[in-house]
Amino acid sequence: MTTIKRVLVANRGEIALRIIRACHEEGLEAVAVYSEVDRLAPHVRAADVAVPIGAAPAPQSYLDGAKLIDAARRTGCQAIHPGYGFLSERAPFAEAVTDAEMVFVGPPAAAIRAMGDKTEARRRMQAAGVPIVPGTTRPVADHAQARSEAARLGYPVLLKAVAGGGGKGMRLLREEGELEPAFEAAASEAQKAFGAGELYLERYLERPRHVEIQVLADSYGRVVALGERECSIQRRHQKLIEESPSLAVTPALRRRLSEAATAAAGAVGYLGAGTIEFLLAQTGEFYFLEMNTRLQVEHPVTELVYGVDLVREQLRVAMGQPLRVHAGALQPRGHAIECRITAEDPFNDFLPATGTVRHLRVPGGPGVRWDAGVEAGNEVTLHYDPLIAKLIVWGETRTVALERMRRALRELVIVGIPSSQAFHLRVMDDPDFKRGDVDTTYLERAGTRLLSADVRPELGRPLAVVAALLAEERRLAAAPQSPSNLPTVQSSSWLLAARREALRE
Repeated sequence: MTTIKRVLVANRGEIALRIIRACHEEGLEAVAVYSEVDRLAPHVRAADVAVPIGAAPAPQSYLDGAKLIDAARRTGCQAIHPGYGFLSERAPFAEAVTDAEMVFVGPPAAAIRAMGDKTEARRRMQAAGVPIVPGTTRPVADHAQARSEAARLGYPVLLKAVAGGGGKGMRLLREEGELEPAFEAAASEAQKAFGAGELYLERYLERPRHVEIQVLADSYGRVVALGERECSIQRRHQKLIEESPSLAVTPALRRRLSEAATAAAGAVGYLGAGTIEFLLAQTGEFYFLEMNTRLQVEHPVTELVYGVDLVREQLRVAMGQPLRVHAGALQPRGHAIECRITAEDPFNDFLPATGTVRHLRVPGGPGVRWDAGVEAGNEVTLHYDPLIAKLIVWGETRTVALERMRRALRELVIVGIPSSQAFHLRVMDDPDFKRGDVDTTYLERAGTRLLSADVRPELGRPLAVVAALLAEERRLAAAPQSPSNLPTVQSSSWLLAARREALRE
């Protein structure tokens, strides 16, 4: 067993707060780090100790591994939890933490490195008997080799970055004439994003589902799969909505996916929480896509359906303790849905937004979970991911979960910045989504009806409150305070309600 009493959380926002809470429930102290713009963030106040680590730009703070390790050493931490994003999947950082004689709450650096190289991961999976999308298992050297491999696979094909992720360095080719310019563009984008421009080729699957399996592994040789998550609703390969279980996965298919996922984790000597992502073809066949060697943004839907605290299990594994869950002992119960509430304008090509959260009313009630990293008064900047919060609901059935999510989205009020709230409510009302007729092209097919700028009646109430509050804020800022500025009996009921909400801050 490894003695851990204090953990440095090398992250920010909702995931930092999530980890801090798990540390406290495990009886551990938590140390927060923060950049200059995050000094008033909720995760800073929730921690036992908080350490400033630099300016707002991530390379000067959250991406500076030396600063993070120094902060951990100075505050007497025995472990560092990276959360997701930032340095969570950087093998050199995991090695540096170990070299500093601290525990990295995550997999071994060798596992991160093996799964971070997409072609290496494909070779490992092939050797472990896990089906992979037909394609190359080595980088293609140049245009000529790419052209030859694409002809062998048959168009359409995908050019993908060997060190890739998040859709960067990826291009869809439907015919040979597109290859040369796409190759140059993808290689350049990959070089800028990952410091490596190597590419490989995969056959493009038409309208697959994106289904992933959550795994946990401990140092006693136990690897457990905790069912699947449906993550097909994406924009530019970024997930927007996730749910568990998937309507497309039968118990028999779940067993096959779980067996493949545990084999994949075992093939790289995995430890802790990780996710094996698959593409599920319309034929029912599935193929390994990649492994995320960290905690996923969408982990709460699995927690709600399986009743397992994944972060606490991560901490237990880091302390050398066995998992508290056993293969085959758990079955999915009910249905969970997660909407990523982001500071983006969905009706303007999801343009990221900045500003101050002037007012925030959080939904509640049975089966509603709100994982947030901001509160009223906090500033949202362009320095970090636009995620404001995750709204997660659970219901006895998918129908109940949909109704609950719809209700929770209507209760939510965010004033001061645009958000994706209205988009999510439209998806909940969309006939295709309600039927479960989704795949990775869902937004391309449904975008016209989902992203038109008109406001439907069911969206009116929260948006009216937002509009009233913003209008009142502008009026008060522009005019001196005097009796003539006070509300009159002619004020609308919406404006009066908005003012009452503002006074409660």
